[in-house]
Amino acid sequence: MTDALPIDDVLPLLCAALAQSGQAVLQAPPGAGKTTRVPLALMDQVPGRILMLEPRRLAARTAAERMAATLGEAVGQRVGYRIRGEVRVSQATRVEVVTEGILTRMIQSDPELPGVGLVIFDEFHERSLNADLGLALCLEIRGALREDLQLLVMSATLDAEPVARLMGDAPLITSEGRAFPVETRWLPRPIDPSLRFEAAMAGLIRQAVEETDGGILAFLPGEGEIRRVAAFLGNMAGVSTLPLYGAMDFAAQRAALGPVQGRKVVLATSIAETSLTIPDIRVVVDGGRARRSRFDAPSGMARLVTERVTRAEAEQRRGRAGRVAEGICYRLWTKGEEGGMQAFPPAEIEAGDLTGLALELALWGAADLPFLTPPHPGRLGEAQALLSGLDALDSAGRITPHGREMAALPLHPRLAHMLLMAGPQAATLAPLLAERDPLRGAPVDLVTRIQAVERGSAEADRGTVERIRAEARRLARMVDRPRLPDLSLAQMAALAYPDRIGLRRAGDVPRWVLSGGKGAALPPGQPLSSARMIVATDLDGDLREATVRQAIAISEPEVRALFPDRIRAAEVCAWSRREGRVVARRQERLGALILSERAWPDCRMKRCSRGGRNGFCPI
Repeated sequence: MTDALPIDDVLPLLCAALAQSGQAVLQAPPGAGKTTRVPLALMDQVPGRILMLEPRRLAARTAAERMAATLGEAVGQRVGYRIRGEVRVSQATRVEVVTEGILTRMIQSDPELPGVGLVIFDEFHERSLNADLGLALCLEIRGALREDLQLLVMSATLDAEPVARLMGDAPLITSEGRAFPVETRWLPRPIDPSLRFEAAMAGLIRQAVEETDGGILAFLPGEGEIRRVAAFLGNMAGVSTLPLYGAMDFAAQRAALGPVQGRKVVLATSIAETSLTIPDIRVVVDGGRARRSRFDAPSGMARLVTERVTRAEAEQRRGRAGRVAEGICYRLWTKGEEGGMQAFPPAEIEAGDLTGLALELALWGAADLPFLTPPHPGRLGEAQALLSGLDALDSAGRITPHGREMAALPLHPRLAHMLLMAGPQAATLAPLLAERDPLRGAPVDLVTRIQAVERGSAEADRGTVERIRAEARRLARMVDRPRLPDLSLAQMAALAYPDRIGLRRAGDVPRWVLSGGKGAALPPGQPLSSARMIVATDLDGDLREATVRQAIAISEPEVRALFPDRIRAAEVCAWSRREGRVVARRQERLGALILSERAWPDCRMKRCSRGGRNGFCPI
């Protein structure tokens, strides 16, 4: 007999609503038990399999493991999971926990979802692109192909009424209260501006250690802050300090979830906000910051920004302290500062890269899906323009055969295009560009990173290298012989980033104009500072002149061999201030790059007919 949880009180109502309407929205606060209780309660009621979507691989695995343990079975029997690179299901599986992108692949492969009776969208309040797209596709499927397909959206903090309306006024069911009360403690005064964030967090964690009992879960925005706070904390007697973030291997993540000798302090990113119960946690220390990806469509660059958490995120984090006993939540801000916080975080469809979404919509054949938040037309158009440049869309915006192959690969469209064109020779480069940098803090040259993965390096992060190698082996099996054999590493990078080929500007400062029209620069003294041409594979996203964080040198002959059909000839007449006359030039251009320029003696214009100094000659 399992312990009672708040969600148990509404399970009969939820089961009845789904049986009658086929759709429902469940709003349940953190710790209510929705992730592990709801699928098991519906398992015998729903004809066919239940698919439950989780935003992260760790959450999918742990949810499946706990449900299987409740049934007294091993994972892969009645409860299994399917994540990137790993499948634990069988003919007996009734509940299959999957990461969100897998549902999209299943739908695109067979829109009728044969054998699936119910799709559950867990933690929908995170509003990932894959979850929004998955729900939109399922609603269209239910309306056109499978009126018997049941849909359930579950959320801890989402304003649920708009979702219920989107689902045709689906029943909205609310589970009251978390399992145990949580006391909230704010700072008595704002943090001294001269104090580093990590030092302030370490001080608050030490205060929590002194004032409370039980495990402590501290929320930080990223891996770097986790490492620095751990250094500030040092060795505390009787306390084990453990990191928890998405890039860790699963064994290290599991260590943070499991028991330790003495007291435990877990330093975690937002990975610990959802779907995870760390059994001995009684205290939460919230740093009040979150890291988000912001995408600028015109520049084609994404950048990670650190922002203040929203009230919804703070409430989600607070709930981690009340999962297994009465808890305490320390907040690194004053109660008065809380009034200035936003209510909810932005949906990824509002701030993220829409290239993958645009490819999925083209593959589906329609863009007018029932989205909770429709994508911005301008930003979607920028994504479609990039896809056209990658030969994924034709001139009418329809998906090409190449685009269909790209959509089938578990990669960003840029990297999928590169892998298909270069074949197995790009199988290591693709996951290297998709993963976090294995040589953080090293010089920008991409070559050193490939060497670290292929040959090994004492300076490289071992976990990251192993993930890249494992994914490289998997990707190599997914592609045939190369369509463009014998490419250099720089040429393969240029296939993925044709808009980030850089041509050095005049002057001593290492600055480049990129083929997409933006600018990029390096601090002097970097290994690539003298390179005439580069491919910038990672930029910081600055909209005026981005800093190059990772790049590779490329020669002009390599560029010309790779993009002969994109190099255009142009004749230009422009007023020269230095010479005081109209100067005519013939140019070879690759996007915004002028690869060559020579005099155009056949131009017979003696003066500019548009006013000379202010414009180009109309010829």
